[in-house]
Amino acid sequence: MCSLLPICKPLLCYVTDRRGFGDAAEAQEKLLLARIEQAAKAGVDWIQLREKDLSGKQLAGLAREAARVARGASAILINDRMDVACAVQAAGVHLGEHSLPVREATRFVQEGRAGRDFLVGASVHSLEAAQKAEQEGANYVIFGPVYATPSKAAFGPPQGLESLRQVCGALTIPVLAVGGITLENARDCLEAGANGIAAIRLFQEANDLPALVRRLRSGV
Repeated sequence: MCSLLPICKPLLCYVTDRRGFGDAAEAQEKLLLARIEQAAKAGVDWIQLREKDLSGKQLAGLAREAARVARGASAILINDRMDVACAVQAAGVHLGEHSLPVREATRFVQEGRAGRDFLVGASVHSLEAAQKAEQEGANYVIFGPVYATPSKAAFGPPQGLESLRQVCGALTIPVLAVGGITLENARDCLEAGANGIAAIRLFQEANDLPALVRRLRSGV
């Protein structure tokens, strides 16, 4: 696996959605952990646990299991919950628009209350939000949705490649593209300046994860 920062290019982030595996809760977690193990073995850099409906206790348990099956091959990031991320000694926290402010999370890290290499990332949907996240100390941002996708519909219409290009050109920290990313359009995102891609379905529904990762690493 690449070191966390600086990063390999492209950096690959699998954003999880266990509910995509069906309706039975037990089966959902079992299948998700199997996919996390497969993603780690295939060389995906980051696994972002985006399971917003879970309690802190449930998310912490899932995070520990995810770290166990990943066996250090992929870094585990916790969506939204700084407390859980610190409690399970995750690699970092990924903050949404309505999460703890980036400046508060980075202050927490600076005060030594998280791991020395703890990452703070943020989802952003505009150039202004991306610049603010960088100013407040974010280590990376995930920008989108670049293309139309059901999971990002609440954040408005697709931003498009030109907006992605502007954000990548304005920031000095890594920018990952998200939203409707496919094997066919990933190259366009990378050519627009993205340091990597983040996706749910691209990784979760892939029939051959190692082949997918090889294609993405080779520039598609």
